[in-house]
Amino acid sequence: MTMVKCVLFTTLMAILIMTSQGRSQAREGEKQAEADRITSLPGQPNVTFEQFSGYVTVAKHSGRSLFYWLTEASHLPLSKPLVIWLNGGPGCSSVAYGASEEIGPFRISKGGSGLYLNKFAWNSIANLLFLEAPAGVGFSYTNRSSDLFNTGDIRTAKDSLQFLIKWLQRFPRYNRREIYITGESYAGHYVPQFAREIMNYNKRSKNPINLKGIMVGNAVTDNHYDNLGTVTYWWSHAMISDRTYHQLVNTCDFTRQTESDECETLYSYAMEKEFGNIDQYNIYAPPCNKSSEVGGGVGGSSGRRSMHLPHLPHSVLRKISGYDPCTERYAE
Repeated sequence: MTMVKCVLFTTLMAILIMTSQGRSQAREGEKQAEADRITSLPGQPNVTFEQFSGYVTVAKHSGRSLFYWLTEASHLPLSKPLVIWLNGGPGCSSVAYGASEEIGPFRISKGGSGLYLNKFAWNSIANLLFLEAPAGVGFSYTNRSSDLFNTGDIRTAKDSLQFLIKWLQRFPRYNRREIYITGESYAGHYVPQFAREIMNYNKRSKNPINLKGIMVGNAVTDNHYDNLGTVTYWWSHAMISDRTYHQLVNTCDFTRQTESDECETLYSYAMEKEFGNIDQYNIYAPPCNKSSEVGGGVGGSSGRRSMHLPHLPHSVLRKISGYDPCTERYAE
């Protein structure tokens, strides 16, 4: 009986110690999260959701740290999943593109004078976590310059996993939450490799991450199919002629990173001569028509004005519809 009592006492003490440590870590995480709280952004309208941003160190020896921006769901955030967003490039900022131009809660007003609400923001149905990865992208950084030259998909995936593990310690309320990893373009590499790291981690962890799914738009996956698919998309949507399409297919080696001069000439002809005034990334919406005057030599000037279509809606109508094709210009 004495031995049994000792075992029970030891087990009870271990449970109490682990519980105490868990509570201590949770309190420390809450303090860090509170330090990351955003009370408001310059020119921001009133909102009902919480925002946080900050850094998570993923490699102490080099000071490699990844930046995040969390915009919680506008309604019942505790019942909504966590969606992690990664932009592609590689090298594109998730804050500058995904958050500010695409799925984030705000749009930047013309001239960068303020913010207005994005009526199509994804935080109407989910908590959005925008992650800047790898180090060197956006606000993410490293104290060792060699990291910027030795980076790659493998390190990006491993750093992203370390980020998420530590971020969940900072925000323990998301520990059991359903998580989806999403992105666009080169995130066709980032997202599935990040997901694989999580799945491998879950096999050996007592606290598995509740990864429920992945999603990538306009994904970069394979040079041949991506490049051939792009050209075929142009042709099937009447953006280029039959002749140019067949010349591209017969001339270009779509598996190569760098094409031949003949192929590049055909690409240039297609985009400059046949596209017309169309945004290839959103062909059904009006393009952002830019006009600029370029100063010439002394005593004279020369300029080039892009074509303005008569159906281009007034900027007020663009905002009413919720879409402004010139958003990228304001964000840059």
